[in-house]
Amino acid sequence: MSWNPGLTPGDLTLDPDALETVIVPRARDIGGFEVRRALPAPGRRMVGPFVFFDQVGPAEFITGQGIDVRPHPHIGLGTVTYLLKGHFHHRDSLGSDQMIVPGEVNWMVAGHGVTHSERTNTAMRSAPHALFGVQTWVALPESHEDTAPAFEHHGQEALPFLEDGGASARLILGHAWGARAPAAVHGDLFQADVMLQPGALFPLPDGHEDRGVHVLQGSVEVAGETFGTGQMMVFRPGDKITLRAGAQGARLIALGGDTLGGPRYLWWNFVASSRERIEAAKEAWARGDWDTGRFRLPPGDDAEFIPLPDKQLPRG
Repeated sequence: MSWNPGLTPGDLTLDPDALETVIVPRARDIGGFEVRRALPAPGRRMVGPFVFFDQVGPAEFITGQGIDVRPHPHIGLGTVTYLLKGHFHHRDSLGSDQMIVPGEVNWMVAGHGVTHSERTNTAMRSAPHALFGVQTWVALPESHEDTAPAFEHHGQEALPFLEDGGASARLILGHAWGARAPAAVHGDLFQADVMLQPGALFPLPDGHEDRGVHVLQGSVEVAGETFGTGQMMVFRPGDKITLRAGAQGARLIALGGDTLGGPRYLWWNFVASSRERIEAAKEAWARGDWDTGRFRLPPGDDAEFIPLPDKQLPRG
C-alpha cells in the first residue's frame, strides 16, 4: 500500500516556520527504571489529544531484574503501549491478563476508572533481556470521560502496514494515509511506528490538526535542520510536511490529531476536564474500597498497589 505515490524530493518542506516546537525529553524514574518523557513539556502540554509520551528504554536487564509497576488507577484517558523489544505483562481490573510483545498494541480506555499493573514476568527474568518501547496517553473527549472502561489487544498482523520506497509505517492507532487501525478510539487521531532507510522520504498525513514526530533512533531532516535520537518535533497545523532520513536511517513515532474542545488537567495518573473530577478520583483511590468503590484491583495482582501520592493538584 502506498501513501503518496507521487512524492518527489521537490515536495520536501523548506519553510522553517513549519516547525512549531522542538522538545528534548526529560529523564524520569519510575521505580528503579528511567524513562524519557516528551509530553507534557514546558510550553507544549499536548499534541492533538496526546497528553503524555514516555520512551521506555532502550535498557538491558540482568537475570532476575525487570519492571514492576504495581497496580495504579487511571481516569479520563486511553493508554497505548507499544514495544520494539522485550515483553510486558498487563493485568487490569476488568480481568484482562495480556502479554504484549514487539509490534503489538495494548489499548486501554480508562473512562470513569480502571486499575492496571505492568510487570516483567518470571520467564523473562530467567535470563538477561532488553526492553524498548513507548507508552502514550490520549485524553478522552468530554463526552466520553465517564465511559465504561475497556481493553483491547491487537496483534501485529491486525495493524495496517504501509510501504513506499525506503519508508514503511505500521499504524498503531487511529487513521492516516487512507488506512485505519482496529482499536476503537474516540475522536480524530493517529499514531504510527515509522521505519526509514537512509535518505528515504516520509510524508506526515494531511487532515490532522496537530502532528508530531519523536525520533527513536537515527536522525531526520526537515526545514533544513537535522534532528536526532530523543527529540520530538511538533509542526504547524495545515502545512504539508515531509521528512528525510539521515545517513543511518531512522525509526520514529509519528502521532497527532485534532485538539480537544477545552483544557485538560493532568494529576498523577488522572486526566480530566475539571479539577472536581480529579478530586473525586483522588478521594476514591485514597479510600481503598476495592469491593464496592469506584476502583478495583486487578485479579491475580491484588496484593499491593501504589498509594495516592502526596502532592498538590496543578492549576492547569
